[in-house]
Amino acid sequence: MTLLREPLRFLQAGEMEILHRNALRILADTGMRIDHDEALEILKSEGCRVDFDKRHVLFPGDVVQNCVERMKQAYSRRKVPERMAVRYSYVSFRSAPFQIHQDFTVSAGGYCVFIYDLDGRRRRANVEDVRTALKLAHQLDQITYTGLPVSAQEIPLPIRQIHMAAELVKHTDKLGGIETFDAFDIKYICRIGEVVRGSRKTLREQPILVGYAEARSPLCFDNNMCEVFLEYLRQGMPQSLDTMPNAGLTAPVNPAGALAQGLAETLGGLTLAYAYDKDAVVTLDVTPSFADMSTGIYRYAGAERYALLGARIQMISEYYGCPSGVHGGKTDACAPDLRCGMEKGMTMLMPVLCGAVGFGTVGHLENAVTFSPLQLVLDNEIARYVRRAVKGFEISDEAVNAELVNRVGPGSSFLGEPETAQQYRQFINLAPFFKVEPWGESEKIDQERLWISMARKKVEELLAREHEPVLSDDQIQAVDDIVAEAEAERKAQGLL
Repeated sequence: MTLLREPLRFLQAGEMEILHRNALRILADTGMRIDHDEALEILKSEGCRVDFDKRHVLFPGDVVQNCVERMKQAYSRRKVPERMAVRYSYVSFRSAPFQIHQDFTVSAGGYCVFIYDLDGRRRRANVEDVRTALKLAHQLDQITYTGLPVSAQEIPLPIRQIHMAAELVKHTDKLGGIETFDAFDIKYICRIGEVVRGSRKTLREQPILVGYAEARSPLCFDNNMCEVFLEYLRQGMPQSLDTMPNAGLTAPVNPAGALAQGLAETLGGLTLAYAYDKDAVVTLDVTPSFADMSTGIYRYAGAERYALLGARIQMISEYYGCPSGVHGGKTDACAPDLRCGMEKGMTMLMPVLCGAVGFGTVGHLENAVTFSPLQLVLDNEIARYVRRAVKGFEISDEAVNAELVNRVGPGSSFLGEPETAQQYRQFINLAPFFKVEPWGESEKIDQERLWISMARKKVEELLAREHEPVLSDDQIQAVDDIVAEAEAERKAQGLL
């Protein structure tokens, strides 16, 4: 079988060493602001230089390097957990060859505030929109995982994440990572995960519904996110410190500087995790991009980002040995249009060619601020196209079938041969969204409107279907009881 295996590499081995060395230098010389008392005490006990008044930590290079080596050793010997879905894809907790993954995963989710609905209106999302989005993602064949594509804005924020976790597990078994903005939510979300998995032990071995903390670039770890990070560790769940340096705004505009800073931030989280728990399940993550200099917006789909994202994949997956996916299938366009399709296709294909194990979150418009049911269906078809594009084919005497060529002979046709009828579906992408039209037909059709019309028809068809519940009645009741308990606690706190 000829398989597309060798990924695109933007970095040479020596260049990866330079990035890592400078990330250690940033942590040692500049350090991070960490606004959390317990975290400061933990890091001091690990050998870091802590200024408690300024909430500032300097990380000695040998301390950080020891944590990197500990992580690599854990990846080489760990049995469980094997992997965990996160918001944009999944992360593996085992070492693997750095290669192109033809079995890449596709994730929906993203917790958007707004929805671009079937009537072409951009509005705030509600509970019905959440259920619609999950029902679509559950049925689309290219979608591997989904978190919450949108979040219900009518539900009060102090209880919203727990409600959304409950909606997620009731409507799909393609359970991806979720957003968590308050450590209060974590114990309840973990309990919901235990209901789905059957026990706490199984949940830890097969983690679901896990969010993660995020650094605030440049080099800040605020109290709330630090508490989220530590609470997941207390619950025995995997964790990473995500970081999204925005080059030119919250990081150096030079991509080498932006990537090194992002690596420093996530390595700071790794050090804290191992200082807290020597057996923590931890990985690394950084998602860099460039700021749009006219607006300050984080550019998800600019052409300049591909090399930066490719270098990120190489650093995390090859250098540090943490196979993972990335943010892909993105667009900076605000509506499903020609630009949107081009950006979606490129931001799916490039990460795969660069060795990502998956990408997400799909279904988004407008820099991942707005979700579109139509775009989710279109993204499903673009992902199918990309999957076929990187698929190999067999090379053998049987596959070549010189006897067939000899039988047909010069100047004839293979159309009527049994092998053609038996095999053509194996090799050709026949998805109706990519139907080939001759000029005489194509000129009669507004192709862009046709795609939107086909997507709308597909959405309506999927939403009209009934599908089997993913949880038993007892599980649903147990989840509802957990949500009710969380609501009661929030009311007692005076937050509802």
